[in-house]
Amino acid sequence: MTKTDPICLLCLRPIPPGVKQSQHHLIPKLKGGKGGPTILLHHICHQEIHATLTEAELAREFNTPEALRAHPQLAGFFNWVSKRPPEFHARGRSSLRKQRSRKRRR
Repeated sequence: MTKTDPICLLCLRPIPPGVKQSQHHLIPKLKGGKGGPTILLHHICHQEIHATLTEAELAREFNTPEALRAHPQLAGFFNWVSKRPPEFHARGRSSLRKQRSRKRRR
């Protein structure tokens, strides 16, 4: 970890080289965000966003880092993960889209 490592804008931990990371489209590509602004995040933080919110919610209400950090469920997660080392990664939850798709198939 160095002073020049990028910072995850959600959990505020550094993202050292070799750590799983993702570019998050602030407006989902499916909702017109292709080519729009992105932010660099820990992969675990990115997974939690998509496990918690739908693409429509992301496009409509949660399209800034500040709005994402203010979401009650996400705020709790970011607070929890911020106490972990920067290289911490755990298997994330399924996305809402996948959960809903599974329910329809039953």
